[in-house]
Amino acid sequence: MAEWLVEDGIGEERAILVEQSAIVAARIVWDEPWRAGAVVEARLGARIPGTRRAVVRLPDGSEALGEGFDPKLTEGQAVLVRVTRCAIAEKGRTKLPQVRPAAPGEAPRPALSLREELAGGPYPVRCVPVHGRAFAEAGWDDLVVEALTGEVAFAGGSLVISPTPAMTLIDVDGPPPLPALALAAVPAIAAALRRFDLGGSVGIDFPSLAEKAQRRTVDEALAEALAAAGWQGERTGMNGFGFVQLVSRLERPSLIARFARAPAAAAARRLLRLAERVAEPGTLLLTAHPAARRAMRAEWEAELARRTGRRIQWHEDAGLALGATFAQAIAA
Repeated sequence: MAEWLVEDGIGEERAILVEQSAIVAARIVWDEPWRAGAVVEARLGARIPGTRRAVVRLPDGSEALGEGFDPKLTEGQAVLVRVTRCAIAEKGRTKLPQVRPAAPGEAPRPALSLREELAGGPYPVRCVPVHGRAFAEAGWDDLVVEALTGEVAFAGGSLVISPTPAMTLIDVDGPPPLPALALAAVPAIAAALRRFDLGGSVGIDFPSLAEKAQRRTVDEALAEALAAAGWQGERTGMNGFGFVQLVSRLERPSLIARFARAPAAAAARRLLRLAERVAEPGTLLLTAHPAARRAMRAEWEAELARRTGRRIQWHEDAGLALGATFAQAIAA
């Protein structure tokens, strides 16, 4: 039976759903101040005329976009809201969190931790130590590489997954025959949605198929694969240019969006995980690109020293790729 494995990392909670020794789904939580599920008292800000939408001010002074507010509510009035989507960073901007009025009888509360949220689902949840082998044996390192590059290979071709302000785009690439390539990509696409926690609007650029019967065959295969993966949302049929759009609930950034929009922060968190796994005795030497060093928060480094009981030294190398971080033990 499938099982969620959870690691409590520094600056990051991460979870993988493992089935038959392979990762079929993954989730990452960073330290977003307002995550989906939190219920907080906010102040109503500017109303959007003619709608039930408004800007609200959260307890820390930040803003969120809200909808579903009673038109009788006035600016400055206290409102209890539920966060439905956390802030999502995009190129050059950040989409504000989204909120709705809380249900009657709800009380203020923080968002559930990743472990608590998963525990309410259909699969058992088990916490594992960061220095253990469970994540590595399931293929965590390969998943991280795919998320960093956005490239996923499958038999007969590859997917290139790119986050954009409008949607996440999945490009299907490979040699002809094109109908066979499109069909071979279907299971890889359905798997990628779960493995990278892809939600919201997703556009799939299949190769263009001239015949309607070929497009219908791909549509049917995609519908079956999505249903088997438990995906829930709306889907368009393939148009004459090979484009299909999926739309599902969006509560948080995907793994690919996180890594693409905050690569230095992702590299710093990856380095922390590597450092916690060093088994040899001695001082921890952390080697990274200067941008990854700058993204390392002082409290993360202090927590690493506390967890490992070691002194920490740094070596910055501007010639390294951002994701090429290393941790090793050296003589004090």
